[in-house]
Amino acid sequence: MVAKSKDLVYEHVYEAILEQKLAPGTRLSEESLAEIFDVSRAIVRRSLLKLSHQQVVQLRPNKGAIVASVSIAQSKQIFFARRVVERAIIELAVHNHTAADLQSLIEIVEQEKACFTRGDRSSGIRLSGEFHFKIAEIAANSQLKSFHRSLVPQTSLIIAQYEKRGISHCSYDEHLQLVKVIAAGSVDKAVQLMMCHLDHIEDKLNLDGLASSEDLHQVFSKVKR
Repeated sequence: MVAKSKDLVYEHVYEAILEQKLAPGTRLSEESLAEIFDVSRAIVRRSLLKLSHQQVVQLRPNKGAIVASVSIAQSKQIFFARRVVERAIIELAVHNHTAADLQSLIEIVEQEKACFTRGDRSSGIRLSGEFHFKIAEIAANSQLKSFHRSLVPQTSLIIAQYEKRGISHCSYDEHLQLVKVIAAGSVDKAVQLMMCHLDHIEDKLNLDGLASSEDLHQVFSKVKR
Protein backbone atom coordinates (compact mmCIF):
# COMPACT_ATOMS: atom_id res chain seq x y z
CA MET A 1 0.00 0.00 0.00
CA VAL A 2 1.26 3.47 -0.86
CA ALA A 3 2.34 5.48 2.18
CA LYS A 4 -0.15 8.09 3.33
CA SER A 5 0.62 11.76 2.77
CA LYS A 6 -1.53 14.82 2.48
CA ASP A 7 0.43 15.78 -0.66
CA LEU A 8 0.69 12.28 -2.13
CA VAL A 9 -2.35 12.54 -4.40
CA TYR A 10 -1.40 16.03 -5.54
CA GLU A 11 2.17 15.01 -6.34
CA HIS A 12 1.22 11.89 -8.29
CA VAL A 13 -1.62 13.45 -10.28
CA TYR A 14 0.52 16.51 -11.02
CA GLU A 15 3.35 14.29 -12.27
CA ALA A 16 0.99 12.13 -14.34
CA ILE A 17 -0.34 15.26 -16.06
CA LEU A 18 3.20 16.53 -16.62
CA GLU A 19 4.14 13.17 -18.18
CA GLN A 20 0.95 13.21 -20.30
CA LYS A 21 -0.18 9.92 -18.77
CA LEU A 22 -3.55 11.51 -17.96
CA ALA A 23 -5.20 12.88 -21.07
CA PRO A 24 -7.29 16.07 -21.05
CA GLY A 25 -10.87 15.23 -20.11
CA THR A 26 -9.94 12.21 -17.97
CA ARG A 27 -12.32 11.85 -15.03
CA LEU A 28 -10.59 12.02 -11.63
CA SER A 29 -12.87 10.05 -9.32
CA GLU A 30 -12.50 10.96 -5.65
CA GLU A 31 -13.46 7.44 -4.65
CA SER A 32 -10.92 5.80 -6.97
CA LEU A 33 -8.08 8.11 -5.98
CA ALA A 34 -8.85 7.63 -2.28
CA GLU A 35 -8.71 3.86 -2.76
CA ILE A 36 -5.54 3.90 -4.90
CA PHE A 37 -3.57 6.04 -2.48
CA ASP A 38 -5.24 4.79 0.72
CA VAL A 39 -6.18 8.27 1.88
CA SER A 40 -9.43 9.96 2.84
CA ARG A 41 -11.64 11.61 0.26
CA ALA A 42 -11.07 14.88 2.11
CA ILE A 43 -7.36 14.67 1.24
CA VAL A 44 -8.26 13.88 -2.37
CA ARG A 45 -10.58 16.89 -2.53
CA ARG A 46 -7.88 19.20 -1.16
CA SER A 47 -5.42 17.86 -3.72
CA LEU A 48 -7.84 18.34 -6.60
CA LEU A 49 -8.63 21.86 -5.39
CA LYS A 50 -4.91 22.69 -5.34
CA LEU A 51 -4.54 21.31 -8.87
CA SER A 52 -7.53 23.34 -10.01
CA HIS A 53 -5.84 26.50 -8.72
CA GLN A 54 -2.95 25.61 -11.05
CA GLN A 55 -5.51 25.24 -13.86
CA VAL A 56 -4.57 21.66 -14.72
CA VAL A 57 -7.73 20.17 -13.20
CA GLN A 58 -11.28 21.37 -13.74
CA LEU A 59 -13.80 21.01 -10.89
CA ARG A 60 -17.34 20.61 -12.23
CA PRO A 61 -20.26 21.15 -9.81
CA ASN A 62 -22.11 17.87 -9.19
CA LYS A 63 -20.01 16.13 -11.86
CA GLY A 64 -16.61 15.78 -10.23
CA ALA A 65 -13.12 16.63 -11.41
CA ILE A 66 -11.49 16.07 -14.78
CA VAL A 67 -8.07 16.78 -16.23
CA ALA A 68 -8.43 20.21 -17.80
CA SER A 69 -8.76 20.79 -21.52
CA VAL A 70 -7.19 23.90 -22.99
CA SER A 71 -8.71 25.87 -25.86
CA ILE A 72 -6.60 27.15 -28.74
CA ALA A 73 -7.05 30.73 -27.50
CA GLN A 74 -5.99 29.72 -23.97
CA SER A 75 -3.03 27.81 -25.40
CA LYS A 76 -1.74 30.91 -27.15
CA GLN A 77 -2.15 32.93 -23.94
CA ILE A 78 -0.23 30.31 -21.96
CA PHE A 79 2.64 30.35 -24.43
CA PHE A 80 2.70 34.15 -24.27
CA ALA A 81 2.86 33.96 -20.47
CA ARG A 82 5.61 31.35 -20.61
CA ARG A 83 7.71 33.58 -22.84
CA VAL A 84 7.37 36.45 -20.36
CA VAL A 85 8.18 34.28 -17.35
CA GLU A 86 10.93 32.20 -18.97
CA ARG A 87 12.66 35.37 -20.18
CA ALA A 88 12.86 36.71 -16.62
CA ILE A 89 13.86 33.33 -15.20
CA ILE A 90 16.68 32.71 -17.67
CA GLU A 91 18.08 36.20 -17.07
CA LEU A 92 18.21 35.57 -13.32
CA ALA A 93 19.64 32.08 -13.80
CA VAL A 94 22.53 33.44 -15.84
CA HIS A 95 23.43 35.75 -12.95
CA ASN A 96 22.70 33.39 -10.05
CA HIS A 97 23.91 29.93 -11.16
CA THR A 98 26.68 27.96 -9.47
CA ALA A 99 28.89 25.17 -10.80
CA ALA A 100 26.70 22.71 -8.91
CA ASP A 101 23.61 24.12 -10.63
CA LEU A 102 25.17 23.61 -14.05
CA GLN A 103 26.06 20.03 -13.17
CA SER A 104 22.48 19.37 -12.06
CA LEU A 105 21.16 20.74 -15.36
CA ILE A 106 23.58 18.58 -17.35
CA GLU A 107 22.52 15.48 -15.42
CA ILE A 108 18.85 16.21 -16.14
CA VAL A 109 19.59 16.63 -19.86
CA GLU A 110 21.56 13.36 -19.94
CA GLN A 111 18.69 11.51 -18.25
CA GLU A 112 16.19 13.16 -20.60
CA LYS A 113 18.18 12.06 -23.65
CA ALA A 114 18.50 8.51 -22.31
CA CYS A 115 14.73 8.29 -21.78
CA PHE A 116 13.84 9.46 -25.28
CA THR A 117 16.54 7.21 -26.80
CA ARG A 118 15.07 4.11 -25.19
CA GLY A 119 11.51 5.15 -26.06
CA ASP A 120 10.41 6.16 -22.56
CA ARG A 121 8.53 9.24 -23.75
CA SER A 122 6.62 9.91 -20.53
CA SER A 123 9.77 10.05 -18.40
CA GLY A 124 11.48 12.15 -21.06
CA ILE A 125 8.65 14.68 -20.97
CA ARG A 126 8.77 14.76 -17.16
CA LEU A 127 12.51 15.42 -17.23
CA SER A 128 12.02 18.13 -19.83
CA GLY A 129 9.72 19.84 -17.34
CA GLU A 130 12.20 19.26 -14.52
CA PHE A 131 14.88 21.00 -16.60
CA HIS A 132 12.78 24.15 -16.75
CA PHE A 133 11.84 23.80 -13.06
CA LYS A 134 15.54 23.64 -12.18
CA ILE A 135 16.26 26.84 -14.09
CA ALA A 136 13.39 28.50 -12.19
CA GLU A 137 14.91 27.26 -8.94
CA ILE A 138 18.30 28.70 -9.91
CA ALA A 139 16.62 32.04 -10.67
CA ALA A 140 15.74 32.22 -6.96
CA ASN A 141 12.56 34.26 -7.30
CA SER A 142 9.71 32.56 -5.43
CA GLN A 143 6.91 34.44 -7.22
CA LEU A 144 8.23 33.61 -10.68
CA LYS A 145 8.84 30.03 -9.60
CA SER A 146 5.25 29.63 -8.37
CA PHE A 147 3.74 31.03 -11.58
CA HIS A 148 6.14 28.97 -13.69
CA ARG A 149 5.15 25.78 -11.85
CA SER A 150 1.57 26.15 -13.10
CA LEU A 151 2.54 27.05 -16.67
CA VAL A 152 4.72 23.99 -17.35
CA PRO A 153 2.02 21.33 -16.73
CA GLN A 154 -0.47 23.47 -18.65
CA THR A 155 1.98 23.31 -21.54
CA SER A 156 2.00 19.51 -21.22
CA LEU A 157 -1.80 19.53 -21.52
CA ILE A 158 -1.54 21.70 -24.64
CA ILE A 159 0.99 19.33 -26.20
CA ALA A 160 -1.22 16.33 -25.37
CA GLN A 161 -4.15 17.99 -27.14
CA TYR A 162 -2.55 19.72 -30.09
CA GLU A 163 0.79 18.09 -30.94
CA LYS A 164 1.03 17.40 -34.67
CA ARG A 165 1.13 13.73 -35.57
CA GLY A 166 4.53 12.26 -36.24
CA ILE A 167 6.35 15.15 -34.57
CA SER A 168 8.91 14.33 -31.87
CA HIS A 169 8.81 16.24 -28.60
CA CYS A 170 12.51 15.64 -27.93
CA SER A 171 14.26 18.87 -26.96
CA TYR A 172 17.34 17.72 -25.06
CA ASP A 173 19.74 19.18 -27.66
CA GLU A 174 18.25 22.64 -27.14
CA HIS A 175 18.36 22.13 -23.38
CA LEU A 176 22.08 21.36 -23.59
CA GLN A 177 22.65 24.54 -25.59
CA LEU A 178 20.81 26.49 -22.90
CA VAL A 179 23.13 25.07 -20.25
CA LYS A 180 26.13 26.20 -22.29
CA VAL A 181 24.93 29.80 -22.68
CA ILE A 182 24.02 29.99 -18.99
CA ALA A 183 27.54 28.80 -18.15
CA ALA A 184 29.00 31.40 -20.53
CA GLY A 185 27.16 34.16 -18.67
CA SER A 186 25.55 35.58 -21.80
CA VAL A 187 22.14 37.00 -20.90
CA ASP A 188 21.26 38.07 -24.44
CA LYS A 189 22.15 34.70 -25.96
CA ALA A 190 20.35 32.83 -23.18
CA VAL A 191 17.16 34.84 -23.68
CA GLN A 192 17.33 34.46 -27.46
CA LEU A 193 17.84 30.70 -27.22
CA MET A 194 15.03 30.29 -24.69
CA MET A 195 12.62 32.21 -26.93
CA CYS A 196 13.64 30.08 -29.92
CA HIS A 197 13.17 26.95 -27.79
CA LEU A 198 9.61 27.95 -26.90
CA ASP A 199 8.95 28.87 -30.54
CA HIS A 200 10.03 25.38 -31.60
CA ILE A 201 7.70 23.78 -29.04
CA GLU A 202 4.77 25.88 -30.27
CA ASP A 203 5.64 25.17 -33.92
CA LYS A 204 5.07 21.46 -33.24
CA LEU A 205 1.45 22.16 -32.29
CA ASN A 206 -1.65 22.48 -34.41
CA LEU A 207 -2.97 25.79 -33.07
CA ASP A 208 -4.36 27.10 -36.35
CA GLY A 209 -7.85 25.78 -35.62
CA LEU A 210 -7.68 22.98 -38.15
CA ALA A 211 -8.68 20.15 -35.86
CA SER A 212 -8.69 16.46 -36.72
CA SER A 213 -11.95 15.05 -38.00
CA GLU A 214 -13.89 11.86 -37.37
CA ASP A 215 -15.76 12.28 -40.65
CA LEU A 216 -14.35 9.63 -43.03
CA HIS A 217 -15.63 11.48 -46.11
CA GLN A 218 -13.80 14.62 -44.99
CA VAL A 219 -10.59 12.80 -44.08
CA PHE A 220 -10.41 10.98 -47.40
CA SER A 221 -11.94 13.67 -49.59
CA LYS A 222 -8.77 14.03 -51.69
CA VAL A 223 -8.29 10.33 -52.36
CA LYS A 224 -8.40 9.60 -56.09
CA ARG A 225 -10.78 6.85 -57.20
